Amino acid sequence: MTKKLEELFKEDLNVINIGLESFAENLKDEGYNAVQVDWKPPAGGDKEMAGLLDDIEKLSEKIKAANEKAVEKMQKSEPVVVDVQTAKDALPDFEGKMILHAAPPEKWEDMSGPMQGAAIGACIYEGWADDEESARELLDAGEVTFDAAHHHNAVGPMTGIVSPSMPVWVVENKTYGNKAFTTLNEGLGKVLRFGANGPEVIEKLKWMENTLGPALGEALRKTEEGINLKNITSQALHMGDEVHNRNKAATSLFIREITPFLLETDYSNDVIKDIIEFMGGNEHFYLNLSMPASKATMDAAHGIEYSTVLTAMARNGVRFGIRVSGLGDEWFVGQAQKVDGLYFPGYTEEDACRDLGDSTISETAAVGGFAMAAAPAIVGFVGGTVSDSIRFTRDMYEITVDENDNFTIPPLNFRGTPTGIDLLKIIETGILPAINTGIAHKEPGIGQIGAGLVDPPEECFRSAIRAFAQKYIK
Repeated sequence: MTKKLEELFKEDLNVINIGLESFAENLKDEGYNAVQVDWKPPAGGDKEMAGLLDDIEKLSEKIKAANEKAVEKMQKSEPVVVDVQTAKDALPDFEGKMILHAAPPEKWEDMSGPMQGAAIGACIYEGWADDEESARELLDAGEVTFDAAHHHNAVGPMTGIVSPSMPVWVVENKTYGNKAFTTLNEGLGKVLRFGANGPEVIEKLKWMENTLGPALGEALRKTEEGINLKNITSQALHMGDEVHNRNKAATSLFIREITPFLLETDYSNDVIKDIIEFMGGNEHFYLNLSMPASKATMDAAHGIEYSTVLTAMARNGVRFGIRVSGLGDEWFVGQAQKVDGLYFPGYTEEDACRDLGDSTISETAAVGGFAMAAAPAIVGFVGGTVSDSIRFTRDMYEITVDENDNFTIPPLNFRGTPTGIDLLKIIETGILPAINTGIAHKEPGIGQIGAGLVDPPEECFRSAIRAFAQKYIK
């Protein structure tokens, strides 16, 4: 034995290190070959979570089959925009003085500043109040009903505010027949979705209600089958978009599709010119199309027994919530986080509202932060480096079920985007979904002050695991 040990120590030392990286680094400094193994204990060493994962492992075959079914529905979904209608006419169970907002559900008195500001603006816009003071009186008295947009087959960016007279896109999932809705994008600056509610905001909303929405609706009704949003998103990913915070290519592609049909309407050339200029001057115009496309896709994958695939992620400036396909319509929530990002001149993190908006439906549907590798220029808007954008996407393969045949990424040799966020894999690996987002000022009426990256709270995923075990472990 001694001789063998002597021979061993005469050989070149090659080390595989599991544990503190400093051990491997010290060996490398001394000229030895050392490889660091990126290993973490299951569930981050949390005994409760590890125990639940062990229990759930008994259902692995049923879960695998259910998750494959959920992802298959995601892949086969064909979201198509077919019309623009007013919210009160289009959305289910949307009546009276009701305002919808970004999920999860929140009471008026507990809402973030931007959401309260947007709700005030909606009251003025609808004619329920004359000014901010009378709007607050109305809202404080409980005369307006609030609900999460997700509960009405809708989603909304940032505050997510939808009121009855607002025009909404009607997106139909041609494969499964379900529909989803979102308001039209107002552009940047002082806009309702960031909590602004001044006269210029209301004036723009009225133009959208009376001109933009009806014209786009008439144009879409002249198409044979609507405009296929899945095709636009797929092409935009090859042109540098990720269709959440970067929509330059997708917006241009949509304008190209809709313009011939706008020219067939009875609207004057001057009005059509104004509409095209408005869309062309708003690089985020397609965001409000990619969101209902994602919502229609994920709703088709919802409600599958034993599936651990996330079908919604949303945040309202106070709480972050998720839904899981096999756990019904319950929201599992944690505190919304502060966004780590780039701020406009004059603003800092101290001015920022916590994470806000339904637009994380994009990440849930395999685009947005999950497709950042397709949009390296996004780092100029949200911060980080080009290598970061590629790393974010690569990490997401660790917590998803499959790769998307429809959405491919040129910088990754046309690999499909990570698809089907798996609750179990999040807990197992400790890797959280990658989200990029805009940043609203914490006070109402100011608007967007930056953009960046944010992690969801771990608490919501842990709560969902407990609920899954309680429901399915007999």
